[in-house]
Amino acid sequence: MAISFNCADKQVSLKERRRLKQFIADLFRKYRKDLGGLSYVFCSDKFLLDINKRFLKHDYYTDIITFRLSAAPDPIEGEIYISIDRVKENAAGLKVSVKEELHRVVFHGALHLCGLNDKKPLDKKKMTTAENSCLKSYFS
Repeated sequence: MAISFNCADKQVSLKERRRLKQFIADLFRKYRKDLGGLSYVFCSDKFLLDINKRFLKHDYYTDIITFRLSAAPDPIEGEIYISIDRVKENAAGLKVSVKEELHRVVFHGALHLCGLNDKKPLDKKKMTTAENSCLKSYFS
């Protein structure tokens, strides 16, 4: 199981990477999911907009796109793209630190790969609850 953090065209300040990787691995175990490998790519709005257009046919900015690269029930292989521009803007709008919002989005992507969704209101509520639980657990 390998978890990596990569910067496409935006540098990101992500402290305690080893601890964060362990937390993510533990999160997959909590949801009884076998993690094969996971790559996070931190990028700009422009970079992620291009991915959104090319692969999802969506023409709008987003903070995160998660791709599962393996078929079920194989161990989960995934790529998670995170726009640092969106994270900063969302943090300001939500009046939280960039650090908190960045971790929320990192956990959000992992939770998607663990099977949580956020399209319907009830699913979105479950996702937010799971994100908050991750944040509380990680930062306490």
